[in-house]
Amino acid sequence: MTGGAKVTPLRAKRPCPECGKPSQRESYPFCSQRCKEIDLNRWFSGAYAIPVTEEDAEPGKEE
Repeated sequence: MTGGAKVTPLRAKRPCPECGKPSQRESYPFCSQRCKEIDLNRWFSGAYAIPVTEEDAEPGKEE
């Protein structure tokens, strides 16, 4: 390469979603295996959930 061309990184640098430290390549987007496992445990324990609202089948109809 000539002319001082810059290489664009494949992934943007982001802070760890658990502790805010800079992320590491080995455990991206986390800073360590520990933070990665903390997040995985939250998924397994049900701490992360997508809120759902139940809707009536059709307005005006009764079952």
